[in-house]
Amino acid sequence: MKRLQSVDTLRGLTIIAMILVNNPGTWSFVYPPLLHAKWHGLTPTDLIFPFFLFIVGISIALAYKNKNANKATYKKIIVRSLKLVGLGLFINIFTPNFPFFEELQTIRIPGVLQRIGIVFFISSILFLNLTLKSIISAIIFVLIGYFLFTGFIHLPNGELPSFDNNLNNWSNYSDYKILGKHMWRSTFDPEGLLSTIPSIVTCLLGIVAGKILTFKNSYKKEHQLLFYAIILFTLGYTWSIWYPINKTIWTGSFVLVTAGWASFALSITYYINDIKNITLSKKLIYVSKNAITIYFLSMVIAKAFYLIKVNDNESIHSWLFNILFNHHIQITELASLLYALSVVSFYLLLSYILFKKNIFFKV
Repeated sequence: MKRLQSVDTLRGLTIIAMILVNNPGTWSFVYPPLLHAKWHGLTPTDLIFPFFLFIVGISIALAYKNKNANKATYKKIIVRSLKLVGLGLFINIFTPNFPFFEELQTIRIPGVLQRIGIVFFISSILFLNLTLKSIISAIIFVLIGYFLFTGFIHLPNGELPSFDNNLNNWSNYSDYKILGKHMWRSTFDPEGLLSTIPSIVTCLLGIVAGKILTFKNSYKKEHQLLFYAIILFTLGYTWSIWYPINKTIWTGSFVLVTAGWASFALSITYYINDIKNITLSKKLIYVSKNAITIYFLSMVIAKAFYLIKVNDNESIHSWLFNILFNHHIQITELASLLYALSVVSFYLLLSYILFKKNIFFKV
């Protein structure tokens, strides 16, 4: 099966979106669609991470469809997973100031790459050992089990958990008790331990989409993907009446709805790229070829820009934003967005250079 340009396009768009929302000129002035929902709900920004996990699932289905569940394959999966987790931990530990690493007593342990590594590892193992029917059964079992556990099992303090705040629920409670000070915030972590379980389902739903792309039948795959999206939308939005869409807890309704949007987006890119052979901007392909590398560099450089001071009161990030954008543009939200777009442009250029020099970092 030839390489699908639609998957590269969707991956490239997702990485660009990740960099865009992670690098505003100032977090105090950001257009609402470029921010996560404060608690319940869904913004375009909330789609980005589940989109990437969904794409990981598609990639697993395409890359491992002819692989045997043997020692060599498991070794590759383990090595790749450890690389992802290691890169994620490096982002958390690294600091540009002496002694060049954060205090171990408070270092954040979870993170985006850590979750991707864990999800990739478990999803790959399941794909190699289960039939499609068994994977769908696992999806149903995990989503229902997670809902029942987080919604109806009393917390150790005797209270019934609630989805309506970031304190009285199992996801944040378990993170607080296990991770303690090693979280993103004192009360919760968006990439916490318990919420990683349903995020695996996001990847498994991507595997189902990948299987659709590999089916040998007469039905148009873009129609199948669209129908798949409609099923996920119907289940997710209906379930959200009782089980709110929430990214931090990674609720089942969030899993289904975001996977629905991912499948819908894939059906469009598949029709444009692989059916009509319309090539979108090759910059998306350039980014896709070094997706993890570009994301990793964007996080490390952004952290350095926030922590390195050009004077007593201003970081490199603030100085660049004020000098190049904020002093010249009256609308601060627009200035903040333009700064983020300039960062995206830099990484598009970097990915282009890497591509042209045939430099590809395999993670």
